[in-house]
This record gives sequence, C-alpha cells and structure tokens, in this order.
Amino acid sequence: MNWRSPNGRLKEMSCRVALSRLDQRGVIRLGPLTHQAPGRTRREFSDPIPTPEPIHCSLGELGGVELVRVNSAESKTSRCWNELMERYHYLGSGPLCGAQLRYLIKSAKGQWLGGLAFSASAWRVKARDGWIGWSDRARRENLPRVVSNSRFLILPWVKVQNLASHVLAQAIGRLRADWQERYGFEPVLVETFVDRSRFSGASYRAANWLYVGQTSGRGRQDREKTFPLSEKDVYVYRLRKQAREVLCSAASKIESEPRTPEKHEDWAHQEFGEAELNDERLNRRLLTLARDFYERPQANLPQACQSRAKTRAAYRFFDHPKITMDKLLQSHYEATLQRISEEKIVLVVQDTTSLNYSAHPLTEGLGPISPKPQGVVGLLLHDSMAFNLAGTPLGLLDVQCWARDPKQFGKREFRHERPIEHKESQKWLKGFKQVGEAAKRCPNTTLISVADREADIYELFDLAVNDPCKVQLLVRAEHDRLLADGQGRLWEHVAKQPVAATEVLSVPRQGKRAPRDARLEVRFGRVKLTPPSRKLQFKELDITAIMAQEIDCPPGIEPLQWMLLTTLAVQNFDEAVEKLGWYAKRWGIEVYHRTLKSGCKIEERQLGSADRIEACLAIDMVVAWRILHLTKLGRETPDVPCSVFFEEAEWKALYCLVRQDPKPPDQPPTLREAIRMVASLGGFLGRKSDGEPGTKSLWLGIQRLDDIAATWKFMALNFAPHLLSPPVSS
Repeated sequence: MNWRSPNGRLKEMSCRVALSRLDQRGVIRLGPLTHQAPGRTRREFSDPIPTPEPIHCSLGELGGVELVRVNSAESKTSRCWNELMERYHYLGSGPLCGAQLRYLIKSAKGQWLGGLAFSASAWRVKARDGWIGWSDRARRENLPRVVSNSRFLILPWVKVQNLASHVLAQAIGRLRADWQERYGFEPVLVETFVDRSRFSGASYRAANWLYVGQTSGRGRQDREKTFPLSEKDVYVYRLRKQAREVLCSAASKIESEPRTPEKHEDWAHQEFGEAELNDERLNRRLLTLARDFYERPQANLPQACQSRAKTRAAYRFFDHPKITMDKLLQSHYEATLQRISEEKIVLVVQDTTSLNYSAHPLTEGLGPISPKPQGVVGLLLHDSMAFNLAGTPLGLLDVQCWARDPKQFGKREFRHERPIEHKESQKWLKGFKQVGEAAKRCPNTTLISVADREADIYELFDLAVNDPCKVQLLVRAEHDRLLADGQGRLWEHVAKQPVAATEVLSVPRQGKRAPRDARLEVRFGRVKLTPPSRKLQFKELDITAIMAQEIDCPPGIEPLQWMLLTTLAVQNFDEAVEKLGWYAKRWGIEVYHRTLKSGCKIEERQLGSADRIEACLAIDMVVAWRILHLTKLGRETPDVPCSVFFEEAEWKALYCLVRQDPKPPDQPPTLREAIRMVASLGGFLGRKSDGEPGTKSLWLGIQRLDDIAATWKFMALNFAPHLLSPPVSS
C-alpha cells in the first residue's frame, strides 16, 4: 500500500489499527495473537536525584529560559527528560502517542527547570470537536494538524512566578517550525487537558489558551465506556487565525514534500544535536554549518555558506567564547558510543597527523611541526576513530589538538628527564583512557585500542595490562626490547619460534605503489617485557608477540615485517591471523586523515587564530567521518535503499542525470548504485578494474550533487510536479 505519513515514514501503527477495525467489522479475519505485549510499568531508578537548592525568585531574576529540544530517544537529554517525568509528573514519561516533540526547560545558569511534550491529539473530544465544528470526514482528514500538549512539568523546587506561562508562550512560538522540520507539515491547533483535582489551569489562561469545556473521563483506551478517569478541562490554542476554517475544510491536504527517514538534517541532529552550548541560536548555527560543510566539503568558508550574512554568522560563531572543539564534539562522541554499543567487537585506532598552516603565517597560536628551526608551522592532531570489524568507521571517541611551544624546540636530548605527563607521548595514554571510559558505557562490546609504532611506550602497556575496564591493546612494536627470564631480545626470540603457517594479506595502494597480495610467515608466542633502565618503577609485563614476515616479495619493494604486541590471548594460528587482520584495519584512519585534508581542505581554512581553527576543525572532522562512513557503508550494506542517505530530490536528480532518463523510477536505487552514481560525478569511471569508488571521487560528487538536486527540485515543482511523491493526508 505504501501508506506513509508526511515525513515519509511507513504508517505501521495506523495500519495495525485499520486491520483491527476491519477484523472487528467482519471484513477480514486476523489470526490469533502470537505475542501479548506486557503492561507498562513505571521506570524505577536505583539512585535518587539529589534535590538541589530551591529556586525562589522572580522571572527577571532567573534570567533567560531556554527550551532544549530532545532529538533522539537514545540521547542524554532524552534520558534526562524521561527521568524527570517519571519522578515528578503524575503521568510519568509515557508512552506518548504518535508524532511527538519533547523539550527540556533550562535556565541561563544551566539548571533544569522542567520539561514539556507535544504529541498526537485525541481521536474524539466532544468539547474540542464542538468548538471546531468539523464533520467526521474533516476530522479524519485534518486531525494530524491538531497537536496535544501531553506533558508539562515545572520541577517542585522551582518557585518562579509567571514561569509556566512564559514557557508555554515560548514553546508555542517555536512549535510550528519544529513540527514542520521533523514531520513535514505545520499544525494549526494545540490542545491540552488539565486535571482540576491537581491544577487550576491558570498558567494556560495566562498564556492566552482558550477554555472550551470538559472531557467525559473516558480516555484513549476506554473501549467499554467505563469512564475510569477524572474529568479534565479542555484548553486549545490557535496557531493560525483561521484554524477552525482550515480544520473544517474536508479533503484538505498537508502541503509538504515527503521526506526520507534519514536526511541530512537528521544526520546533523544526530551528530551535533546534543551539543551543550547553552544558547539555542548557537545550536541552530552549528547544525546549519554542518549541513553546509557536508554539501560543499571542498569549499572555503564563504563558498560553503553561500551568502554574506551566513558567512559573517559563521565567523562570529567560531569567535564565540563558548565555542570550543571539545564542546562541539561531545555530541558526536555520544552518537559514536551508541553505534559502538551495537557491535560485539570494536577497534579504536589512534593516530597523529600534522596540519600545515604555513600558507597563513599571520594566524595566531601556531607552532612548529617540522624538525627544522625555521620549518613549517601549524597544529598537531591526535584522534581516536572507532571501526567495526568490517572496517566501517563508527565515529570519533577522542580528539586532541595542540600547537608546540617554539621555546621547547631543539631540547629533544632532555626528553628522558621529563615524566611522560609532560611529553607529547601522553596523548597515547589519554586516548587509551578514553577508550576505557567508552568500555564502561558499552559493557557488552569488546574494545581494542590499536596503534602504530609510535605508541610502543612501556607506560601504555603497563596501563593496558592493569586496566580495570579490560580494554585490550594491539600495537606494532618499534623497540627491540629486552625480555625477562633469559629470553634475550624481542625480535630474536620471536624469530626463533616455529612458523605457525603462511597467510596472504592484501596490501592497499600507497602512492604510486600498486596494491598487492603479500605472503606472510606467521610466528607467535608469549613474552615477558622488562621495563627500560630509566623506568624501573614499573613491573615486568606478560604480553603476546606476533611476527609476520613477507616472503617472495616482488623486486624493488621492501618486504613487510610486522611485530605486534598485544594484551589479547593468542592460542593458535587462526587467532594470530585474526589479530594481524585487525591491525591491518588501522589503515582506515590514514584514509580518514587524507579525507580530512584533501576532501575537506582543512589546511586552507583562514580564521586568524588556532582556537577558531580548532572549532572549525571539529565540524570538518565529523563531515569527513560522514563521507568515509558513507563510502564504507556502501560496501558493507550495498543493497539497502539509498533513501537512508539521500533525499528524494537528490536520488531522483542523480538518476536522471547519470542515466540520461527524464523519468526517475518509483523505488529508490540501492545504496551501492547511488554511491557509484555520485562518484561518477567526481570522476569515477566504474570500470571492472576500478573496484569500488573511494572518498576522493565521492566528496567531489557530493559537491556537484547539491546544485544538481536543487535545480531538479525547482524544475519538478514548477513544471513537472508528477515527478515528486504526492503529499500524504492522514
């Protein structure tokens, strides 16, 4: 039937209701229930929330009041909203019916003051329906335009006169736009029900809501007409002056373009929607910048923003004292944790790269990034990217960015005298500890920290062996360490172990070097590391060593030789090869850094100071992850519909241009097909020998797709509206 709501989602619940009613009328016969849903019980919380100091002041003394929109059911704000409602609202947190929006109420000082929610309206309410004056047909067709204020809570310790009516007015002021953004149409009327045994309704009357009568006490589920609930006062608020006229018009349509379940706005909300910037304007600007950067990844700031006003707003945003890299990335970290929790094993790869800003010498706060005294200047970036075992990037877990102090240049010989807390090597320990924090949040996922030879640091192995979170470590060895118990040196000892077997490993293209299959002899065994002479405060450590040496290497190419050290147990050849494969996934972060530099042009940002560059870098890093994620996902799940990533106008415009067919198909192509079409706009030829498209052709194609889709949508709306999906009425 392809029965969809205005936001493009399948109307599963409405379909179930329709089938149930057809069964009751004898039109069809449904089979017996195979599963009975359990009754809902209120959530229980083991630790009580400490009651804060009472807030007893005037509205002016309180300062500004902000409504924080809850954008995801798994977000931190969602958990906070649920807990506040369960503890302090007599109806609990839900379930809320149908379409819904939830908000938290926040003071200028960052204190939670309460929350409210809007959801689907009641099917029949005599007082409301009599006030509207609509027919049964008009009610069936226009009921989605009526929204219910189903929850409203001011916390019991908040005693601020006129706060409730002020919040209601603020919520009403943004409801139409927020509902349009999420569900694709604007409501015209809001209703609410006030239990007179608990509340007077004065706040609604003060906010200019209109009293229209009382309920009968039935409730939504009272099919037997037992009237188990108390009677409630019914209030309504018109969002449009002609609300009754609009609702009474039969056969009206919700005029909006259906949207796909996940579009660019949704991914931006998912990655940045929970950023705690303490200013709704900053949050909106952040989402706008993320979308603009994604649609034009290689553009400079004015080109990405597309207007003088938006460009000036972007510069003000990056110059704002509240805007820091850590604050901007915190929401993305939370989204990454959610994706990690859905995997059994996750590889968290750490790596360091340098960002060269020598072309912008007047930029403040830069430092040397080369060994020469008068060398290039810029910033150093150390990040931790999570990958699943298929190599798909799940997101960032930790980002460290800094500039070296020019005064410390040339003092390398004194590095052994400084503790690791005062060295750049501390970055590896900090990154590992962040993985440990992630492990606490994802107890059902095994996390493995992966790093290259620069991380061959004794303090890191000591931290991993004694880690209470049981995060595992997999590092390529740099030093030929001394072993305990007379085992000699690391490389010599492992080389004496018998060859477990040979394994073929695919080596990716690197520069002008073609990809190849390398045959490796694999050896492994347990070793006991002794601490370096300057670090005798540490104990000996039991570690697994895996050696892989390439044989029959082509002439002119240096053979591969890996020595891996890991806290993971290795009992046989298959487990050793598995760990080699996991380390090979480290290449993904190299591709990510290339995408970040070449695809997002981060080294060409001209923002005047290192602090502004870091703030801009936070957005660029998530955009680069998104591009790489799309590339890998097209290989991991190639057969899903491309509508999970592309808007309707985008995939239809893409199909018509690439296939030179003026009429797009009714069903969207697969994700793999769409990705290859986008990449073809960026120069991907799609020959048999080309394999799958890479990030470079993809980001070039994405830049062109934005303009192509906008043109196609304009032409379709004005000259060929039949090419667009029809609006859906409920």
